[in-house]
Amino acid sequence: MSATFEPIAPRPAPVKTEGVVPWLRRNLFSNWKNTLTTLVALGVLAYLLPGLSDWLLFKAVFKPDAEVCQAARGTGACWGVVAEKYRLIIFGRYPVEEQWRPEVATILLVGLLALSCVRAFWKPWLIAVWAMVVPLFFVLMYGGVAGLDVVQTDRWGGLPLTILLASFSIILAFPLSVLVALGRRSNLPAIRTVCVVYVELIRGVPLISVLFMASFMFPLFMPQGLTIDVLLRVLAGITLFAAAYMAEIVRGGLQAIPKGQVEAAQSLGLTYWQTQRKIVLPQALAMVVPGIMNNFISIFKDTSLVTIVSLYELTGSLGIALNSDADWRPFKIEGYLFITAIYFAFCFAMSRYSLWVEKQLNKSKRR
Repeated sequence: MSATFEPIAPRPAPVKTEGVVPWLRRNLFSNWKNTLTTLVALGVLAYLLPGLSDWLLFKAVFKPDAEVCQAARGTGACWGVVAEKYRLIIFGRYPVEEQWRPEVATILLVGLLALSCVRAFWKPWLIAVWAMVVPLFFVLMYGGVAGLDVVQTDRWGGLPLTILLASFSIILAFPLSVLVALGRRSNLPAIRTVCVVYVELIRGVPLISVLFMASFMFPLFMPQGLTIDVLLRVLAGITLFAAAYMAEIVRGGLQAIPKGQVEAAQSLGLTYWQTQRKIVLPQALAMVVPGIMNNFISIFKDTSLVTIVSLYELTGSLGIALNSDADWRPFKIEGYLFITAIYFAFCFAMSRYSLWVEKQLNKSKRR
């Protein structure tokens, strides 16, 4: 019996899964519910966008003229307030003739932070760069050397103060949070009790209370004649507050590690700290990267609360800039939109970096 040739029916071409159209089909038009939601959202945007565009751009006033801005109120935004007050908003009460110093200091610190986030630069020389840039930052801000005039910390403000408080509180809070998280899981009752009391006490009060205590109550307990700068007290308060919340995030990662891995490390003769450093902590921290970054972003935004202790960071500087000038006081919305854009830029950058870190950590799980 001879075999007969039967051609195979043609198969449909493979569906393209990359590009703009596949992304739209997958995320916005995957089913009738998503399609309806997308169409409703587009309809709302089509209704609001023309008026919003007119207010933001086409009918807005960009030159720093208060009279023109007053005439355009209700029809267009007054971005002239930013052009007129941006230095006071960005640098606060820092002397105008010396504002190049916080500008250079902030650029150096932000550049160092960005450099430290790139894995290719994780070399021993990076520690030396930190050892040079951090003292240089405070020398530029405070002065008193190399012919620089002294500027007291109560005159620091604006964006440099925001970045200073956020970055150094994050840097100091992270190792403290790891130690507290390990202490809460310790077999020693004294250490465990101290860590539990610390976390529960700090988490039981708002940050404003911590700042108030650090600024006004703490000096009352100091010996007579001994004072600690208010900036250091506020930085310590934010650090302790952030570390308490971050410790619980880290503890959640520690609890997710199977106990068998610790027992296996002990059977190999590893000490407690070797087990934590080489086996437990790398896995635990990798599991809680989103939570840690969420806490970092929260710290950055919570720096706006230091205004209560007379340290005028970005939000406080905006209040000084507008409240002190009756001509520009009505245009607070434009000023807040300006600093909102600054906050969003930094928070979005941290969020994207968190996604990159997660992607790098997930490479080891791919098969």
